[in-house]
Amino acid sequence: MSLPGCIELPVWIHRLSRCLCLCLLVPLQAIAAVEQRANPETGLLSWKAGEQAFAIELIQVLPDYVRAVYAARGLPQKIIDDVSSYCVFGTIIRNTTAAPLSYRVADWRYTTPDGTRHRLRTKSEWVQEWRDMGVAFRWSLLADEQTFAEGDWVQGFTTVKLPPGSRFDLDYSWSQHGRQHVATIKEVRCAPAEAPVQ
Repeated sequence: MSLPGCIELPVWIHRLSRCLCLCLLVPLQAIAAVEQRANPETGLLSWKAGEQAFAIELIQVLPDYVRAVYAARGLPQKIIDDVSSYCVFGTIIRNTTAAPLSYRVADWRYTTPDGTRHRLRTKSEWVQEWRDMGVAFRWSLLADEQTFAEGDWVQGFTTVKLPPGSRFDLDYSWSQHGRQHVATIKEVRCAPAEAPVQ
């Protein structure tokens, strides 16, 4: 007894297999469960999304603090003015799982209230600009990309080209087990131009 050379499968199985293939290619996206806190001493805000493998915390940084950090390193006034004109966050990232994961800031986007999506400026873009000015400085900014083992973490400034007090949604992503995951922190706020009155 011989088997037929081709077995005709029902149409619904073909459709299901196509859907499954597409699902494997599309990143998983979710609104992050976020804890927002205000520092009782400074009044500055932070956002912490930590209920997933990739834990991220954004902490408002005042423009005056950015100026002080860069001035203390003896950097040219143009660099101090350029970086402090951005919305700056102290950013802490952790791998909370037992498997490696990685991220790329170049893949992240922020959406302003008018619905426009923008790229974040990466560390390598800043460093190249400074190198072109003859300044060899790499300190303080969040690494462009990194792969973490279990429990690894990193911190540094992230820069968003918005004025003080602006609001935006942040879409950030990471990869683990060959899949890209995307999450959104809604209603992030840039630090005010001056420290809040306590």
